[in-house]
Amino acid sequence: MAFGVKRDELINWKQKVLSGEIAFLTHYWLDDRFPKSNTVTKVGCSDLAKLMEWGKKYGLKPEWIHKDERFPHFDLIGSFQRDILEQEGKMEQLNRFHLR
Repeated sequence: MAFGVKRDELINWKQKVLSGEIAFLTHYWLDDRFPKSNTVTKVGCSDLAKLMEWGKKYGLKPEWIHKDERFPHFDLIGSFQRDILEQEGKMEQLNRFHLR
């Protein structure tokens, strides 16, 4: 279950993904499979080769990509999420979701 994301943020993320940019979207999230995580960051790009290459520099495996037809993306949680957001300079998302 996702919550805590504004409509304009979602629209902006989708537009960036569709245009072939690497785009980040963090929101609150509850999933019984991951009881210690309450946020997720979706990192998407419609250019799968570009997304795979981006993920490679962080040790993310291509098979972890959600192969959504229009919005392929990695789901980042836990230490992957925090560390990657820090390295990418996504301070607003780190602060807003208390990930630091």
